[in-house]
Amino acid sequence: MSLVPLTMRDRSRIFTRMNQLSIDKRVRIVSALIEGCSVRSTSRMTGVSKDAILKLLVDIGTACAKLHDERVRNLSTRRVQCDEIWSFIGAKDKNVYDDEVAFGRGSVWTWTAIDADSKLCISYLVGLRDAGYAHDFIHDVAERLAHRVQLTTDGLKSYLGPVEDTFGTDVDYAMLVKLYGATNAGEGRYSPANCLGTVVGTVSGNPDAAHISTSYVERQNLTMRMAMRRFTRLTNAFSKKVENHAHAVALHFAHYNFCRVHTTLRVTPAMEAGIADHVRSVEDLCRLVPAPERAAWGTKNGRKSA
Repeated sequence: MSLVPLTMRDRSRIFTRMNQLSIDKRVRIVSALIEGCSVRSTSRMTGVSKDAILKLLVDIGTACAKLHDERVRNLSTRRVQCDEIWSFIGAKDKNVYDDEVAFGRGSVWTWTAIDADSKLCISYLVGLRDAGYAHDFIHDVAERLAHRVQLTTDGLKSYLGPVEDTFGTDVDYAMLVKLYGATNAGEGRYSPANCLGTVVGTVSGNPDAAHISTSYVERQNLTMRMAMRRFTRLTNAFSKKVENHAHAVALHFAHYNFCRVHTTLRVTPAMEAGIADHVRSVEDLCRLVPAPERAAWGTKNGRKSA
């Protein structure tokens, strides 16, 4: 049997195009993405083309970022924990050619801030791990808070200047530095090094020693790696474009804050923080993007009917 290229008509029987996605189909796609499925596996499970899935990701990611920016404001947070999580775009740094060195190729970091009480993700930012992005991130965190907070970060020195410039003396700020032992060889290299202890440093204000911790935000990092295939370590499931990476992060945090019921809280983080009064569904997220109307096709010569 000879193999011939598929025509557009044939391909349309196999894959559904973006402008033909029903709300039910969109819910299936988004549900797969937020549960850690890759774009290609989602395409195989739903029968929707990869390009259509990526187009939907861009649209819903943009809408979710807008939702977060508008709703996550004026928070009565008391304790904030900040951290950064590593991933890469296209290739790891050692495989990036000299003429490709630029943001969007190689290592990329996602800055996250979490409310230790409500578990709400207050702010997130995809960028580099430097003072410039640290300033933008801390400034965004401060804008979303209603009053003085206790802030804990890791030992990254890039936090020091931005925290002082943004909060001044109106913050109880401490750094928690973890000390690790040597990395094990063999199979042990796939596991993190043993934590030998911590060093706590008070930077400003009077932070409560009992609440100087980054445990909740580090647990959120694990949630990100489990829920977004792009963050899975030791696989080939990485982002190819930094824009799509950012849209996936926006979708993840909209679902995490507004849709996913926290096991210990028994409500969503947004409800616990007092910025939502009900649990949103995946369909609610999908409806943030207006569904395009289907074109009415006539039966003559494949032309649109009037």
